[in-house]
This record gives sequence, structure tokens and C-alpha cells, in this order.
Amino acid sequence: MPPSLFSTMFLFLLSLVDLSMQQKHTTTDPNSLSLSFTLTSVRLSKNTTSKMFDNSLIGNNRRVSPYNYKLSFKYSMALIVNLPIGTPPQVQPMVLDTGSQLSWIQCHKKAPAPPTASFDPSLSSTFSILPCTHPVCKPRIPDFTLPTSCDQNRLCHYSYFYADGTYAEGNLVREKFTFSPSLFTPPLILGCATQSTDPRGILGMNRGRLSFASQSKITKFSYCVPTRDTRPGLIPTGSFYLGNNPNSNRFRYIDMVTFPQTQRMPNLDPLAYTVALQGIRIGLTKLNISPAVFRADAGGSGQTLLDSGSEFTYLVGQAYDKVRAEVVRAVGTRIKNDYVYAGVADMCFDGNALEIGRLIGNMVFEFQKGVEIVIPNERLLARVQPGVHCLGIANSDKLGAASNIIGNIHQQNLWLEFDLINRRLGLAAADCSRLPK
Repeated sequence: MPPSLFSTMFLFLLSLVDLSMQQKHTTTDPNSLSLSFTLTSVRLSKNTTSKMFDNSLIGNNRRVSPYNYKLSFKYSMALIVNLPIGTPPQVQPMVLDTGSQLSWIQCHKKAPAPPTASFDPSLSSTFSILPCTHPVCKPRIPDFTLPTSCDQNRLCHYSYFYADGTYAEGNLVREKFTFSPSLFTPPLILGCATQSTDPRGILGMNRGRLSFASQSKITKFSYCVPTRDTRPGLIPTGSFYLGNNPNSNRFRYIDMVTFPQTQRMPNLDPLAYTVALQGIRIGLTKLNISPAVFRADAGGSGQTLLDSGSEFTYLVGQAYDKVRAEVVRAVGTRIKNDYVYAGVADMCFDGNALEIGRLIGNMVFEFQKGVEIVIPNERLLARVQPGVHCLGIANSDKLGAASNIIGNIHQQNLWLEFDLINRRLGLAAADCSRLPK
């Protein structure tokens, strides 16, 4: 599997069920609710009392999360957070994915030798499998697009497919996230994968009713992605907050674009964190791209979303072609001809990445209210193989998708807060590698 196509690479979902080329997901009301591949340890910091945490996660319907809870994650090509699941807890590596709904873990008994860091259901006293008669096992559209079926034991079986051809399947189950004897979630609906193409799980954090955020009634969460370090053995650590973030007084907010529950478009992901991208600058040049290219049209094409589970940023053809033309103008013959990384990215180079970056200049994504995401020229290129670097932008048309997706490569050194109640996104520049752990 190409490393740039993990989570919604494990990226954005293929339209599950019959939504051809609609990237994953379902519809829900955010007012009802309160991503490579490195195994790591995670540090859990309790900033409030156990009682406050319990009240927020266990059945509390209050509109404001009455707790702060901080975790850490490791960042290489995905955001990997280790979470304690079950009773007693078994630590599971999961990709923090704002682009998908269903959380799932690897499920295998410990003997014979299981895949890396898998969860053994027989060792947990709080584990249960959903029967076929459970309401969630009856797919509803557009509320729930996860294809399910009954297995030979009359248990609920699911299959989850991703845009890059990876998949996970197994049973839908209920299980707790158990941080300590007094800190735990209620039993949440998860996927318990017995077959998959990747050894890690997914922490689904989109706006869907079965996401971790929704089931746990979290009203906001935030994370800060550190800069990459490609030196062997050095994996940067980022910060992940459930609830309030003590840095939020520096955030600037933009509105999320939401869609009615009943609105169905073949290319729309109604549960994504959608934003109104206004334009793109490269160096001193404002690209001649109509803002309409970054908005969902009548069929849903053109939606712009933020996805922690996608490594690269993806642009629809109209925008990608304008970016590529400006890059070629800046670098001339230095671009690597007849080279396409992972079938989707063809702005690649041999030689010194910093020198190429300086020729191109800084890149800026422009949003409403003057809010910007600035990508310094020294972080424009991503190493994809020894001696080869590519601009971290790919053509979503070649992926068979119709969306603009801002991936985690362009979320480095940036606080992102997802305020579910107020339907807004907070952003602030930060040195994410140097935050207090």
C-alpha cells in the first residue's frame, strides 16, 4: 500500500454501499454530540478529577465537555495514538482519523501468534458482539452507510473499504476505552477486525453518529501535528486534547460548512469537517482559481475537507492543474518527468529538496476572515523514496474522488480545534514538537 494513501488513506472512504465515489460516511446532527505506521507508547495526563471525566464520558448529555483530557501521538505519515481498550485494558495503536466514522481495532486471540498489537476479546470482561438483530446492523441511508450482514453465527458482520483498495472486516462489537478503574467510556460500538490490510486500527473522529467523538459525547477536540523528522529512529510527538484546550485563546475560528441530514449528493461526504477554502497562493502569486472550485456543486463535487487520516493534500483537477503550472514555471526542467508517485502525485524532484522549495516559495491556503494555513517552502516537499521528493499535493481526480482534502502534511505546526457544538474550526500556528508533554 503506498504510504501516502493510508487512512482516508486509511484516507477517505469509498462510498460504502451504493454511493459511487462518495467518500465514506453518513449524516448526523452535531448538536446531538456533546492518523506511517509506528507503534508507540502514549502518555495519558488527567487534568481534572475522575468524577468530572466520568460525568462527561458516561451518559452525560450536557452540551459542554466538563473535562480536559490530554493524550500524545506519534507522527510519521499518520497520527498514531495508543489507547487502552477493554477490561483490563489492552493498549491498541490507532490512527487518529477525522475523515472516517467507525473506529475499529485488530481482534485476534493471543495464541497462536497474532498480528502486531492485536486485541484479544477473550481477555476482556466488558467485550460483547452485536447480534444481527441490533438496529445498527440494519444499514440506513443517508444516516449510516456501513454495509453489514449476518454471519453464520447470526452476529453482525461489517466490511469497510477505503479509496486505495485497503479494507477491514469483522464483527461490530461493544467495548470500553478503559483509562483507569475510574476513567472509562461506556461500551462503544467498534469494529473488531479479523481481516484487514493494515496492522493498526482507526479512531474515527468525524461527525457521524458512530464516531468516537459522537458516542463519547465529546463537544470539542484538538490536536497539534509536529514537523516530520525523517532521521532513523526519530518519530516526533504531537498533542491531542479531548475537551477544552488551554491554548485556545490564540485560536482563530472559521465556520464549518454543514449539510442537511436529508441532503444526498453522489460525491458529497456530509459528515466530513468541511471548510470554505477561498484560494491558494504560491510565493507572491495568487493562483487564478475560482472559489467555486473549492465548494460542493450540485452533485457534491468540489467539497473541501480537513482530514487527519490523509497524508497528502488532494485537489480536484481544476485546482491541481493551476498549482502544477505555477510549480513548473518556478522550477523549470528540475521536475522529474514521467514519474508519478502512488499514481496520483506527479510534482516530484531529484536532488536537494530545500533548494527546490526555495525556488517555489511558500504556499498559502486562504480561508474566510483572513485565516490562512501557511506552508513554509522548507516543508513543501515530502521524501517518498531515497533521493526523490514530491510536493505534498496530489490530484484527487486520479484517485477517483471529487473532493479537495487538506491532509496532515499541511497540518504540521498547527493547532486544529474541532468545535462540534459551535460548528467551527479553530486554527493557530504553534511549534508542535516543543509543546509541554
